Amino acid sequence: MSDHEPIDKNCAVWLIFFILGLGNLLPWNFFMTATMYFTSRLRVPDDGDNLSSMEASYNNVSTLCAMLPLLIFTCLNSILHHRIPQKLRIIGSLAVIFLLFFFTVIMVKVEMAPVSFFVITVITIVIISSCGAILQGSLFGMAGVLPAKYTTPIMSGQGLAGTFAAFSMICAIASGSQLNDAAFGYFITACVVILITIMSYLVLPKLDFYQYYNHRQVEPPVRDENHLDILDNENSAETGTVLNQVEVGGSVSILVIFKKIWVMALSVCFAFLITLGTFPAITVDVKSQIANGGTWEMYFIPVSCFLLFNVSDWAGRSLTALCVWPGQTSRLLPIFMICRAIFVPLFMLCNVQPRHNLLVVFKHDAWFIVFIIVFAFSNGYLASLCMCFGPKLVAPHEAETAGSIMAFFLSLGLALGAAFSFLFRAII
Repeated sequence: MSDHEPIDKNCAVWLIFFILGLGNLLPWNFFMTATMYFTSRLRVPDDGDNLSSMEASYNNVSTLCAMLPLLIFTCLNSILHHRIPQKLRIIGSLAVIFLLFFFTVIMVKVEMAPVSFFVITVITIVIISSCGAILQGSLFGMAGVLPAKYTTPIMSGQGLAGTFAAFSMICAIASGSQLNDAAFGYFITACVVILITIMSYLVLPKLDFYQYYNHRQVEPPVRDENHLDILDNENSAETGTVLNQVEVGGSVSILVIFKKIWVMALSVCFAFLITLGTFPAITVDVKSQIANGGTWEMYFIPVSCFLLFNVSDWAGRSLTALCVWPGQTSRLLPIFMICRAIFVPLFMLCNVQPRHNLLVVFKHDAWFIVFIIVFAFSNGYLASLCMCFGPKLVAPHEAETAGSIMAFFLSLGLALGAAFSFLFRAII
């Protein structure tokens, strides 16, 4: 293969990674959007005690059943991805997700006892989350061997998944459709997107641009004696170290790679700890101060919480395609991440109801809307920078492993955020 870098014609590789990112998170976002459908299937008027218990615990149980497999399987993917072919990991995960959503479409039309429906739904969430973790880790590993900007479409596609789901929820409320009909449409749409994602991935290996970088990752660099002679001592030592690593085993340990990217890994972990610790656990309970029982009260959370969050998060993720400030060696990036912790008390002091300990300081809707926009935008932008920079801090043959490690710490942040959300909510 020629050493001359080919052009990404018509941004085909960029668009495929965008679709892969969309297909990665759309299934879970559609499950979250259809929460009203799932809880309605658990409602049995004659057996109030059992039902209210299942209905009330659905959101907590579904989140737990999503986060734990996500963390476990992202970790396993980081360790075992070299032993399982990339194509099998990605196509296999997408195929299982498609089959489960097709099964869910059928289940919309099938009458079933609430307990049975609850068990089947929880098992479906566990499997989808497990496959999503493998898919996500594999995608960031793939992007790690390409230029840094190719992590951006994955993050942007994931952001669009949430925006699309939130917009669908608002449309469903506005249309006044029956809950089952809306759920049927949601899941059919998810099936179509997954099929498009599978077809996009099958096209990717045929593109010259992707082949070029994938070849560089598979084939370790060859020692060039003439070139080494003219390098200064520092560069010669560094090049020799990389070559020695390649000659010994073709790869280095996960610990060695982590030591190079730990700042980015911990930064992205902390970002999602703060994000999931407050959204949606705290933000979904904020009440409108100006609605007074009007129409805005029905749209306040769907628009102000879900839609604005996902649009702002998507905008932040997408901005990294144009701007990458601060740089990968700047100390400002982790500092900005730490500063985001201020959003925890800010949201706690909004009009969250019910509350038992804290006073409401930011009661007006405008405060909450401003906070959610800045909160979501900073999450999307800063987390995307970390995910872009991480694989670029290591040698090309280490990039896929670095991308998988970054995906693991992203999932770790989500899991920790889910755990801390109970504490944050209890304080209020």
